[in-house]
Amino acid sequence: MAQVIETIDVDVPVDKAYNQWTQFESFPHFLSFVESIQQQDDTHNHWKVKIGGVEREFDAVITEQHPDERVAWKSVDGTEHAGVVTFHKLSDTSSRVAVQIDWHPQGVIEKAGDVLGFDERSVKKDLEHFKEFIERRPTETGAWREDVPRS
Repeated sequence: MAQVIETIDVDVPVDKAYNQWTQFESFPHFLSFVESIQQQDDTHNHWKVKIGGVEREFDAVITEQHPDERVAWKSVDGTEHAGVVTFHKLSDTSSRVAVQIDWHPQGVIEKAGDVLGFDERSVKKDLEHFKEFIERRPTETGAWREDVPRS
């Protein structure tokens, strides 16, 4: 299993960072590997991703969500994929976003990308894109502030 853990500090309050992260359909604006995400209901979505030129689709479910603290998910079909994003208040105007993604690389390209560290660099760069995206906006594109207890 491959794993990436990265963090970034953003100059927005923790609730603004969290609120934006709950807007899955906005992910293609800052996550380079995400082609699209369709929100199916409050806890289910369909992902289309492209990694190393390989396209994949899978459904995912939110397995835990607590406002201003964390969002965790896992795939329910297709590629094995799971992750969690945690949000940490640094001050009234800044926060830390920590991402952990676990998956099983499939095929030669994904396995080579894992070994060569392309995945870590990609996630780090995408977190920088998230930082730019959220800091430039006067408000989030939306928010979903319901609690999803750990299943």
